[in-house]
Amino acid sequence: MINTDVLVIGAGPTGLFCVHQLGIIGLNCEVVDNLDKIGGQCIELYPDKPIYDIPAIPECTGEELTNNLIEQIKPFKTKFHLSDRVEEVKKDNDHWVIKTSKGKEFKAPNIIIAGGVGSFEPRKFLLKDCEKFEGKEIFYYVKDKNIFKNKIVSIFGGGDSALDWAIELSKTSKVKLIHRRDEFRGADSSVQKVKELEKKGKIEIFTKYQLNEVEGEKNINNILIKHDDGSIKQIQTNYILGFFGLIMKLGPIVNWGLNLDKKTIQVNTENFETNQNGIFAIGDICTYPGKLKLILSGFHEGALAARGCFKYARPNEKLKFEFTTTSKNVQSRLGVKPND
Repeated sequence: MINTDVLVIGAGPTGLFCVHQLGIIGLNCEVVDNLDKIGGQCIELYPDKPIYDIPAIPECTGEELTNNLIEQIKPFKTKFHLSDRVEEVKKDNDHWVIKTSKGKEFKAPNIIIAGGVGSFEPRKFLLKDCEKFEGKEIFYYVKDKNIFKNKIVSIFGGGDSALDWAIELSKTSKVKLIHRRDEFRGADSSVQKVKELEKKGKIEIFTKYQLNEVEGEKNINNILIKHDDGSIKQIQTNYILGFFGLIMKLGPIVNWGLNLDKKTIQVNTENFETNQNGIFAIGDICTYPGKLKLILSGFHEGALAARGCFKYARPNEKLKFEFTTTSKNVQSRLGVKPND
C-alpha cells in the first residue's frame, strides 16, 4: 500500500502543473497515467505542433511545454506510475483506496482526476488474428527501437507517427510502409523524405492496402494485405507496427459514483471538487458553466484543486496563502535560496 496526500490521475500539462501547486503548499502526491510517457495529449498527439496560448510563452511545442513542466516539478521528486490505469476506487473512512491495473494500491484522502477527456488507448487492428501477437510482434507504439534492428518491419498508417518511425527504422531495418489511401496526412517534409527513401530502396510503400491476414503460429511469418481492387499481396515480415491514432475512453471512471455529464464530470468552481468529497476533476475531463477547454484554464483549475485537497490531507491545519516571491517556506520547497 502506497500512502500519499493526493493521487493525481493523468500526467498531461494540467496534471503536471497541479503537481507543482500541491508541492508548493507542502502536499506530496503520486501520479498514475495510462500512457507510457509523461505529457498526455501534448506528447502523444502533437509533440511538434506549435501552441500559441500559454501565458508569457509566444510559441512552444507540446514537447517543449511538457519538458518545462517536468523541470518545474523536479524539486518535489514526484513518483510517476506509467502504463498503468486506475481500475477501482473505494472509500475507507476518511481516505480513498485506489487499485490499478498493475495491482498497485494507494491510500489517499484526495484524488485529482486530470485525465484529459479520459484515458488514451491505441486504435488496434480489427483482425482477430492479431490478438495473440500483440505485445510480442505487433505493437502500437515503440518503447525500444533496437528490437527491430536488422528485421523486416511492416508499418501501417499514414500520419506523422507512421512516417516518422518508417524514416527512423529504415536506418537499421527493412521497412514496408502500408497505408489505406494514396495520400499521406503527415508533415510534407516527412512525406518527401519517405518518398526519397523509397527511391533509394530503403522503404517499400504500399498504398490503398489494408491488413487482411496474419500468417504464423508462435511467430509471424507473413502478412496478407488487400488492395482496394480486391487483390491480395503476401509480404514477409517479422514485426508489425500500427499507428492509427488513439481512442479516448472514460474507462472505469464511470463506476466511481461521480456526477457525469456525457463524458465529462461536473464540478464546482470553488475548488473543482466533484460530488464525492475528496475527489477533484480538472482539465478537459471536468465541466461547469463557462468552461473553456484550454491548457491555461486547466492550470487555474489545478491551482484551486490543490488547495482544496489541503483540508482533507491536513484537517488540523489551516492553509495560509503564500506568494512564491516572498514566502521562505515555498522557496525552500522549490529548492531555491530564500529571498531576504
